[in-house]
Amino acid sequence: MTLKIAIAGAAGRMGRELARIVNETKGCSLSGGLEAPGSSHVGADYGELMGIGKNGIIISDKPEIVLAACDAIIDFTIAPATMALVKLTSAMKKIHVIGTTGISADEDSEIKAAAANTVIMKTGNYSLGVNLLAALVKKAAAALGEEFDIEILEMHHRNKVDAPSGTAYLLGKAAADGRAISLKDKSVRSRDGITGARNSGDIGFATLRGGSVVGDHTVIFAGGGERLELRHVAENRELFARGAVRAALWCGTQKPGFYNMFDVLGLE
Repeated sequence: MTLKIAIAGAAGRMGRELARIVNETKGCSLSGGLEAPGSSHVGADYGELMGIGKNGIIISDKPEIVLAACDAIIDFTIAPATMALVKLTSAMKKIHVIGTTGISADEDSEIKAAAANTVIMKTGNYSLGVNLLAALVKKAAAALGEEFDIEILEMHHRNKVDAPSGTAYLLGKAAADGRAISLKDKSVRSRDGITGARNSGDIGFATLRGGSVVGDHTVIFAGGGERLELRHVAENRELFARGAVRAALWCGTQKPGFYNMFDVLGLE
């Protein structure tokens, strides 16, 4: 069976990359593209937008129409758009692969509740390497203990609108899980002025923005007299697109529920 996949945020850089990967991946086919009402790309031929010539797939701003023609939709958009789409994918029982970042804890709970009706995949990063890194961070955090301080440094391009990144949060959550603590209680998102000494067990985040950096993440375990650094560098968006398409294909064989890339890779 060929999985019919639509792309939300179809005309964006990530949307076009996703469409290209779907178009060339065995086991799936591109069925549609969804854009926000008012977008200049609504009504355009998706093939022409991708640079492969007309393919007869017209970009729409009507989510119900796009969803009716697909088995799954891959969604790298913004939180309000994703939350509106979740209600529809749940009601229409369509697979929803979410790569949107900046989603709040309350919104995350809504997404998990919606997964009672359909398959929903959500993670802060679809890179296979980043998810393996998260598994290593969890093991390192558990093995090293609180005598090693944990700091997460991330850098992205100048146009990224949320901070820290979804990937940084994913890595912080892995570290917190390794130590069986709450990231919410132990997270330190910024430091400025006279902050006092570092609290034992805190997980710190530092955010850098500039240039065209796709994604650079380093998890630092700093102990007395030694330091361990685990790092991942993303050099292009293709790796995220390939991971998301792999996730969608995996979701096509699953029962309704909430999943992440650890499930796809068998890491837990």
